[in-house]
Amino acid sequence: MSKRQVLGRGLGALLDGAPSRPANASNPSSVSPPIIGNMAGSIALLTIGQIEANPEQPRKDFDQAALEELAQSIRELGIIQPITVHRVRADKYQIISGERRFRAAQIAELDAVPAYIREANDQTLLEMALVENIQREDLHAIEVAISFQRLIEECNLTHEALGLRLGKNRTTITNYMRLLQLPWEIQVAVRNKTISMGHARALVSIDDSAWQKEVFLRIQSEGLSVRNTEELAQARKLKSASTKRRTVLSFDQQKVQADLRLKFGKKVMLRSLADGAGKIEIPFDSTDDLDTLLRSLDL
Repeated sequence: MSKRQVLGRGLGALLDGAPSRPANASNPSSVSPPIIGNMAGSIALLTIGQIEANPEQPRKDFDQAALEELAQSIRELGIIQPITVHRVRADKYQIISGERRFRAAQIAELDAVPAYIREANDQTLLEMALVENIQREDLHAIEVAISFQRLIEECNLTHEALGLRLGKNRTTITNYMRLLQLPWEIQVAVRNKTISMGHARALVSIDDSAWQKEVFLRIQSEGLSVRNTEELAQARKLKSASTKRRTVLSFDQQKVQADLRLKFGKKVMLRSLADGAGKIEIPFDSTDDLDTLLRSLDL
């Protein structure tokens, strides 16, 4: 089977005006690779042969089944998020981030992949470019999330540190980053504004991939509101939780419950589930009562 030259419908959808095949793609091994779009910096099309893994990559083991699944998505939708590389020789590039995507692209038999090319010492410039890009008003949520991820991965920032740089709280950063956990067809729908970020946030909270896809299709076919989507997501969670059968407390657990009630002077409830999980419920009667309870917990 011959390898395919693919930018991918996914990345093509994310980059307005980016051609599906650059004019000089007939010579993808040239020292100056073809530029195919801009998103916080130029994105170039590199052949598989021009790219090598980073020998210092801390992650050595990749789940083969997950790689095969990602490869199938790439065959159908292309690559949405480019890998990041830096030049190590005249026409050779080493992966900074995105090795999993690169390996999946090899399995999918692509002959070229989109990549951000970074210079050796341009971290400050990268931060400036990404931060400036994030402040644009016309960015869609996936572009913002990708920019956040690049800053975190390539500049070694925490969510908190990134929030301080951008004047955003950590929760906002995390909410955007979680969008990158969505299947690519949903990410493309966010980019195309077929669904809103509110819809996407509700979808990402659904652990069941089949139910997630069903709700996504219903959003498009029935015009579900964000509230409706959240209710469907929550309903599945409640149904899943109700299937966990509660068990009778063991003697040791009953003793722990009694000790907790004695300590807090309240009707503390210890609940145990069949799978070994459980929870402790401590009631309070007022705000002052809650403050007293928190002090007793050293919180």
